[in-house]
Amino acid sequence: MPLDFAALQRQLRPEWGREDRCSLADVDVLVVPSLSLEPSALALVTGAHHYEERQLFALSRLRDPGVRMVYVTSKLLPELVVDAVLELLPGVPAAHARRRLQLFDTDDASERPLSAKLLERPALLARLREQLRPGRSFMLTYNVTPLEKLLSEKLQIPLFGTDPALQWWGTKAGARDLFQRLAIPHPPGSALVHDLASLAEATADLWERLPSLRRCVVKLNEGFSGEGNALLPLEPLDLAEHCPRERRRVLLEALQELPMPAAHWIEQMAQQGALVEAWLEGGLEVRSPSMQGAILPEGEVVVLSTHEQVLGGATGQTYLGCEFPAHREYRRALMDHGRAVGRELGKQGALERYSVDFLARQGPGGWDLQAIEVNLRQGGTTHPFMALHALTTGELDGESGLYRAPTGDGLYYLATDNFCDPSLRGLLPFDLVDIVADAGLHYDQARLQGTVFHLLGCLSQYGKIGMTSIGRSRGQARTVYEATQAQLIKGAQLRHDIDLNGSTIAHALPTR
Repeated sequence: MPLDFAALQRQLRPEWGREDRCSLADVDVLVVPSLSLEPSALALVTGAHHYEERQLFALSRLRDPGVRMVYVTSKLLPELVVDAVLELLPGVPAAHARRRLQLFDTDDASERPLSAKLLERPALLARLREQLRPGRSFMLTYNVTPLEKLLSEKLQIPLFGTDPALQWWGTKAGARDLFQRLAIPHPPGSALVHDLASLAEATADLWERLPSLRRCVVKLNEGFSGEGNALLPLEPLDLAEHCPRERRRVLLEALQELPMPAAHWIEQMAQQGALVEAWLEGGLEVRSPSMQGAILPEGEVVVLSTHEQVLGGATGQTYLGCEFPAHREYRRALMDHGRAVGRELGKQGALERYSVDFLARQGPGGWDLQAIEVNLRQGGTTHPFMALHALTTGELDGESGLYRAPTGDGLYYLATDNFCDPSLRGLLPFDLVDIVADAGLHYDQARLQGTVFHLLGCLSQYGKIGMTSIGRSRGQARTVYEATQAQLIKGAQLRHDIDLNGSTIAHALPTR
């Protein structure tokens, strides 16, 4: 008789979540890197199905000779893209790792979640089941929704992730509940509401509590990557000049014109709810740090990393990239707060990756940290850290928060999913590898510096690439990052200037 999801989850072993040691002997790992998001959120991601490449750094588990992996994507990955990761893994021949890796695809490039495509293909699911040994297999995903839960039951293997029934704790309102419960500082805000009139009421109540508030931020409860957030300026509304009833009318009109990045956000608010928070200002400097951790099956919490997030876009709320590690002035506090959140999530039954985002403001007396939200999934800071770990086999120092290579060197990186330039359009992954290798900017294990890439599938069509630039100091990582971007643009422009009637690509390659 087939096992249900809860019974399958009881098969998970704590050692399967430990990536810092070779403890996965004789196990099969299925990677399904599906971006299972609402269609409105998925539509905001350029080249969405290519984001399935980001999880390729999970291939670092193949360093353990007893591990076999199955990696599924919407479209078949080019061998060059896979080999580029395998060849960087220290301690194992790429050919040996490749023999233990099976690639499958749905041959479907539509902008829909990969998990949905798999569930539509029972014959493909049967082939996947043939590769996975009962009791010795588990699945890794980007996030866990009812689609991944059903996929786990169809394949009859456990899923290393949080049951969708617990996703409340990963919403904006659920995170505020957690912060309140744990006495972690967080911005003043409202309860969840589901219509514009109630949102205007909540905003008025917030301003009346904080009449000096100049701006607030409206958040869809299940917003993704900042695309469900919108800034509402309050100063131009002259709220102090209005009586309470008129104040709510003015706010209602302003909310009707709110420039929310997510389309049809009012309809989404009716389904998932929204809330309003104070926009924290002031300070000599403002940063957006985060921490990332993992919860193992028996409840142990492992702090994996801290980052400075790079935000941008029309509202300044969209995630663009990150810098590792977070600054030392508050790195330990990030780790302590994040560990407390992880322990509470573990008590609720959460598993695997989670992250906590903060706002840091520098004042005369030091840095003030305010917790902003919790994510119960992988995110933009997951794969750069996976890349660092895959390349170096080092480990995080639990006291300092620094990542130490086996040599003892501290390592840093700057990463992005969103390096875009029109000159990159038309380049193939082979061209990119040529440009970077010729310039000596690819990651060098001996020097512990250089750049590795992801989202190669976005390159030719969208002129977009993801990259992680590593160095032995924060400054060195940034130098490598900027040099890589400049060299890519220069190399791409040279290739576009080739005389196709006689010149060859070799003539256009930059010299070292």
